[in-house]
Amino acid sequence: MSKRAVLEVIALDVEDAVAAEAGGADRLELVTDMAADGLTPPVATFAGIRAAVGISLRVMLRLADGFAAGDVRALVRAARELRAAGADEFVLGFLDENGEPDLAALESVLAELDGCGWTFHRAIDRATDRDALRKRLCELPGLDTYLTAGAAGGVDEGLPTLLAEAGRRGEPGYEPRLLVGGGLRLDHVPRLRGAGVDAFHIGGAARPEGWAGSVSAAAVAEWRVALDAG
Repeated sequence: MSKRAVLEVIALDVEDAVAAEAGGADRLELVTDMAADGLTPPVATFAGIRAAVGISLRVMLRLADGFAAGDVRALVRAARELRAAGADEFVLGFLDENGEPDLAALESVLAELDGCGWTFHRAIDRATDRDALRKRLCELPGLDTYLTAGAAGGVDEGLPTLLAEAGRRGEPGYEPRLLVGGGLRLDHVPRLRGAGVDAFHIGGAARPEGWAGSVSAAAVAEWRVALDAG
């Protein structure tokens, strides 16, 4: 029997976080401003959620829409403040104007994270060369996950890439866990589970009323059952 898959749910506030945990989520991705695809939340929001739930919590480090780092000093400051408040898992990822990883920005932020575990987010789906990106980042401290749909357009488009990358687990650059998200649907799950994918990320799928509504514990539970059926 395959091992239990990780289910990560996007949370915007305490209400989302409590519902996601109740539904069976293993981890939260904490963001604000989904109109910009998820930015760094206020420290107070993190602190409120951390006090309300017991599951793992990864905090976004991203200050503006797009995948450029922007103001690196502000990113470093945000990372420092979140660490001081107790955050110990993060989500980040920056590309330069050529679609290559912005190593200088990443290293500046990672210096504040002091080895904390982190996810390189869907910037990989906009990279010029996914394989080259993975190999360039493989020595960065704490990198344990790639959040990806396999393609900028979402899982429907990226499924062949995801299945191929799942088959390369353990190769140089492919040691981090593959966390699939971005247009992910329940009907994608059997093929991904069959290929060995063991981590899934949902946002809108946990919100029957859309982003204007909150996370539904029942919707999360439906995903939990599907992943456990594996």
